[in-house]
Amino acid sequence: MSARSGVRHATANGNPSKRDRPVLVTGASGHLGANLVRRLLDDGYPIRVLLREGTDPAAVEGLAVECVFGDLRDFPATRAAVAGCGRIYHCAAKLSTIEGDARHQREIYECNVIGTQHLLRAAREARVERVVVTGSFSAVGYDLDAPSAPSNETMQFYPFERSMPYERSKVLVEHECLKAVIDGLDVVVATCCAIIGGNDFRPSRLGRTLCDFVNGNLRAYLRGGFEFVAARDIVEAHLLCMHKGRTGHKYIFSTEFLMLDELLDLFTEISGVAGPRRRLPAPLMLACAEMASAYLSRFHPGVQQRLTPGAIRLLRKCRHADLTKARTELGYRPTSIRTAVEEAYAFHYARGAIHHAAARAPSAPVGSGPAVAHRMALP
Repeated sequence: MSARSGVRHATANGNPSKRDRPVLVTGASGHLGANLVRRLLDDGYPIRVLLREGTDPAAVEGLAVECVFGDLRDFPATRAAVAGCGRIYHCAAKLSTIEGDARHQREIYECNVIGTQHLLRAAREARVERVVVTGSFSAVGYDLDAPSAPSNETMQFYPFERSMPYERSKVLVEHECLKAVIDGLDVVVATCCAIIGGNDFRPSRLGRTLCDFVNGNLRAYLRGGFEFVAARDIVEAHLLCMHKGRTGHKYIFSTEFLMLDELLDLFTEISGVAGPRRRLPAPLMLACAEMASAYLSRFHPGVQQRLTPGAIRLLRKCRHADLTKARTELGYRPTSIRTAVEEAYAFHYARGAIHHAAARAPSAPVGSGPAVAHRMALP
């Protein structure tokens, strides 16, 4: 990992263009960030990534990027990372579907809200051209009488229903963005749904679900659904927000709504491994998850929780997204969740995370397929 060298973009009069200033990407070790960095490098941008000390660098290993280390909760470190950058993609967030204890909740608040506040303040001081902040669909409001009705950007988060600390933190992140816009910073929010696709190094919650399914570790499921977005689509969405989005606005991006049984059927078709056919009643799964989560949060806080009460409540709503604004204003055109699952499967298979004897080899190598050529119109 080193500073990108030898790349110069000159304007017609010979002066350096805006592409000479590095683009800062936070959260580059995560699923979205790893894919976004690769796309920006492919487009010829010099990239700087901000990583926390101790972060697994696998997602950026071998890439021509400048790595700086620091924590968004540390303002001087954030200011140093932002210095000299022309544009910023803020993908970093502490994602969690558990309630947790007071210490856990404070960490979410400080990482997501205070971290964003620091980044936007540093960006304003450094006269950054634009910041695209990754938002969450779970922070978008919905029709209380019909939760599965499509939600759009005008619908406000309902604060009087039990929600996850992560959801509440992302609402406050959007509030910080609006405050920054009032103070003169150019900010656009790219609202993200559940991501699936390749370059999932950690892996993500959905990536782990795919691996658990194929390896025979997923015993049952519940009736529910959510909006899923292909990794390539959400990367494209962030670029559209950077180039075409309106200052102070947010845009919702998804590829397709799927019920869980439809998603598991896709897993079976692509992997060749039959999954669980035991669908448990949601109230039963919720009750079990409540007890398990409370126990683990108190006595084993370091244990990773899979199907949490917050995730179950979210899935039961079967929330749909209205993409009208992103389609009409930005020209957003989603691709295919099936292709995204194929890419995710090929990636995890290549990394040895899938080891079921019946799992078939991917039909195409990692990163191949029609989605590679997918580009929406950008200026």
